[in-house]
Amino acid sequence: MNVQDAVVFVTGANRGIGHAFAVEALARGARKVYAAARNPATITTAGLAPIALDVTDAASIAAAAAQCGDVTLLVNNAGIALFGGFLADNAVDEARRQLEVNFFGPLLVTRAFAPILAANGGGGIINMLSIASWVSRPMLAVYAASKSAAWGLTNGLRNDLRAQNTQVLGLHMGFIDTDMTKGIDSPKTSPAALATLTYDGLEAGLLEVLGDDRTQRAHQGLSTEPPIYLLPPA
Repeated sequence: MNVQDAVVFVTGANRGIGHAFAVEALARGARKVYAAARNPATITTAGLAPIALDVTDAASIAAAAAQCGDVTLLVNNAGIALFGGFLADNAVDEARRQLEVNFFGPLLVTRAFAPILAANGGGGIINMLSIASWVSRPMLAVYAASKSAAWGLTNGLRNDLRAQNTQVLGLHMGFIDTDMTKGIDSPKTSPAALATLTYDGLEAGLLEVLGDDRTQRAHQGLSTEPPIYLLPPA
């Protein structure tokens, strides 16, 4: 689908990747861009339409959907990443917290907006995934599980929404240069470059975008012997 003349709804749009996707949608000629955040007062960029949204709150999601019945492209960006493995003292609580945002968040938001997309011709959905959808490392093991779940969600939603002509694109990427990754010493992609690449893929009809070289190599490694996810951390 084309971003030009689309009505775009971006979750977690007050900073980082979400803000970059909202701004790039405007630059591509989107008719309207709803920028959703728990505190809409943090949305100050000219041209964006601030909307209150907490992706873990069903009532908040329903209220946002009721206000935005013209949406044709949903960008499920809101997410959190917490350090830690499965044997840490707080692992169960942290797993629940990350699944609430990274899995149940896009599930609930998509369920609310799918009928709207259908009524408006089908449109599209972009889900923010990760290289961690496929590869787990001790530093982000619990986060990786939440993104693996989100990958499965994305693949399932693609099947569920195919009949209503909704294009569902999964974006996998490594580290992005945002506040969330400030303390990580690793190559990072700029949010603006990622937004450009992803929208290019959407407009080309792609169902999956690999956002950087590292992610592309990891994807190739899924079919090697042994596959990359069985290898010990580098």
